[in-house]
Amino acid sequence: MDQGFHNIPEEFKINALTHQKTYLINGELIPWEGDFSKVYSTISSTKDYKPTLLGSIPNLTEKEALASLQSAHKAYNKGQGLWPTMSVADRISCMEEFVEQMKTKRADVVKLLMWEIGKSLPDSEKEFDRTVEYIYDTIEDYKQMDRDAAKFEKHGGVYAHIRRGPLGVVLCLGPYNYPLNETFALLIPALIMGNTTVFKPAKHGVLLLSPLLEAFQNSFPEGVVNIIYGRGRILATPIMKTGKVDVLALIGNSTSANAIQANHPYKNRLRLVLGLEAKNPGIILPDADLDLAINECIAGATSFNGQRCTALKVLYVHEHIVDKFNKRFAERVDALKFGNPWEEEVKLTPLPEPGKPAYIQDLIDDATAKGAKILNKKGGETSENYIFPAVLYPVSKEMRVYQEEQFGPVIPIVSFKNIQEPLDDMAESNYGQQVSVFGSEVKTLAPLIDSLVNLVCRVNLNSAAQRGPDVYPFTGRKDSAVATLSVHDALRSFSIRTFLASKDTSYNNAILKELLDKKTSNFINTDYIL
Repeated sequence: MDQGFHNIPEEFKINALTHQKTYLINGELIPWEGDFSKVYSTISSTKDYKPTLLGSIPNLTEKEALASLQSAHKAYNKGQGLWPTMSVADRISCMEEFVEQMKTKRADVVKLLMWEIGKSLPDSEKEFDRTVEYIYDTIEDYKQMDRDAAKFEKHGGVYAHIRRGPLGVVLCLGPYNYPLNETFALLIPALIMGNTTVFKPAKHGVLLLSPLLEAFQNSFPEGVVNIIYGRGRILATPIMKTGKVDVLALIGNSTSANAIQANHPYKNRLRLVLGLEAKNPGIILPDADLDLAINECIAGATSFNGQRCTALKVLYVHEHIVDKFNKRFAERVDALKFGNPWEEEVKLTPLPEPGKPAYIQDLIDDATAKGAKILNKKGGETSENYIFPAVLYPVSKEMRVYQEEQFGPVIPIVSFKNIQEPLDDMAESNYGQQVSVFGSEVKTLAPLIDSLVNLVCRVNLNSAAQRGPDVYPFTGRKDSAVATLSVHDALRSFSIRTFLASKDTSYNNAILKELLDKKTSNFINTDYIL
């Protein structure tokens, strides 16, 4: 494919490099004078293929990592700092200020999303807009949570004023595939609940946060948000070893999560909020609407090149319809348009990880050596920054593409005779996030759904797996998640119930009345936030 510079619309050209020369600690954008890492895009801006230099980021050291932790620790001050003791209304005001400033950077962030991770223009715009909407929804849900708590309960002669309080210092590590949305799905609820944070962006999708650094600096008290750059192992390891992190919030894979939390000396103190890997299956029953099933499986398996934890990563098709499904599905995959993110109607875009095409090719080679065939004509076609999705069939359990979460453009298909076969496979799997089931016969679906809901956390009926809408629970069983991320549940994940208890005596009641009348406590109040 010709990726010549002359094909790039003027508004999407990289006319200036983004050199991130500062990092945010204790409310200051501190200049960095040490080593930098260059940030490249796998998208070429020259006629002959060559990765495009986008800019650079600081290679911070253990010293800066520990300084960022100290900043967050000081701001939290064991729960006595300004931020954790601030009124709900004032924390909301800070968040509203941030999102208003964030919205002014939409074009800059969308452009960097396309170049850094190869996300299509519509999907990049959607990621930004969805993140803004998520922040507003979080603010509204927090308001409602506060309204519901603006009261006293009485049981057994004891009054109780129950609210949710912060947990402490949060280390936040986001993913490259949704470097804005999923990172903020951790960061925003953690902040608004009164926690302080140390945040390290992912390896890919790191520069797109540069336009937002000043918004963070301007909107929150010093030390509440600390943003550092560099290698996770160099920065996260010494931070965790101090034992001063109260919450590890990470979206990535279980291997990384296990390695990071292993460094914490007080395991019982460490709260985990993790979104991890999945191998979500699609199950196509013999009575499925094939047109519908194929449309949804195309979207589920190929959106953003399958680089989503919610992607459909293995398709189980009933033996009665597998030949018909495979033929039509393979043709539909071949019809998908590959191109740069800003091209119209593009469905497949360059892979952000330089080594990913070779990894996918290894999976294809392993599968074909063990009896699978590539069903689509374009399957496995490779360019400098892409490998075309290969539809593989028949796939068996000894193949790597069956065992591994491929997180890229390759689609394994398994035929089944009895529905117990995919159910047994899911039960044996290390993962348990979602499943998509396609069928219409209620007698078959009813017992199947009753089993599936105990194997995964979301069963999608005649639709592709996905995360949203963000008000719905997003979690997983086994190695797929710890805690629940949704607008409402994330607020609970980053907080704990805490309350004032007071015996029903005239002495205590007079004090409570004065506390409420004089409104001198941020915790004890029954005001209704509009």
